[in-house]
Amino acid sequence: MHTVESIAKVLVVGLILGAGLPALFAVGLKLHADGAGDEHADGTVTAPNPALKAAGYLLFGLVVAVIIVGILWVCRHPLDYHLGIRVFPESVY
Repeated sequence: MHTVESIAKVLVVGLILGAGLPALFAVGLKLHADGAGDEHADGTVTAPNPALKAAGYLLFGLVVAVIIVGILWVCRHPLDYHLGIRVFPESVY
């Protein structure tokens, strides 16, 4: 049963990071585009919405933060061994 639980954990993390991060990035792009305002074919202009742009930037920041944490996680042992830098608490090493 331990093997099935381990496979399930890997599957869930893979779905979250594999499909979830690009989906969050896409939602951030959509929010940013909607918040930028628009000029329609009939000449009317939609005013920019700073709240939507800020929400888009927030999602961009979240995606970047997850990527940086992932890179640090992968490099945690070389950083500790070669440079003596411990990025994560002792319990995860």
